Amino acid sequence: MACLHDHSCEDHDCSSDWSLYKHIDIPKVSALNEAVPGSVKSVFKAWEQRLSSSEGFLESNEGDPELIVFIPFTSDVKIKSISIVGGADGTSPIKMRAFINREGIDFSDAQSMQAVQEWDLAENLQGVLEYQTRYSRFQGVGNLTLHFPDNYGGDTSRIQYIGLKGEATQLKRDVVATIVYELMPNPSDHKTKSETGGGMSHVE
Repeated sequence: MACLHDHSCEDHDCSSDWSLYKHIDIPKVSALNEAVPGSVKSVFKAWEQRLSSSEGFLESNEGDPELIVFIPFTSDVKIKSISIVGGADGTSPIKMRAFINREGIDFSDAQSMQAVQEWDLAENLQGVLEYQTRYSRFQGVGNLTLHFPDNYGGDTSRIQYIGLKGEATQLKRDVVATIVYELMPNPSDHKTKSETGGGMSHVE
């Protein structure tokens, strides 16, 4: 489902709404079938820069419009909606499919796997549309993979902005891993009754 902004951006700080880009692990962002290696990193930027292509854009190889974008986060996030600004002349993606917390998805995987959610995309050249997620399914997202299988008839697919609206948890991903590890009992950390003289039993 796509919806228009229900307010004037002059009276509302849209940039703060779309600030999840600050929680994207940009160096680890990647794409499959990008014409210029590493160009996918340029599509994650502040909301007010969404229509600017001065820093580059993501484009597929000529004659093959399919794209996959892998987006890892520095902390778990909750995603409420997604905005895609594509290119003109038929190069905008026509469909988007999302997968959550699955690394290493290739085109064969994407075509055979059930997406968490799919959207039909409009040509959003002015960046005024956003696509709502099924919010309950987009909780605890450590990484997001977006699959764009086709476009509006152009020789290539072009994306100049991907925006994510939502919120991040306070815990960083590496901190969460440390906490989980510490919750696992280490027998060497627990003394037996004979060792301490108390009533503590050995933890199996």
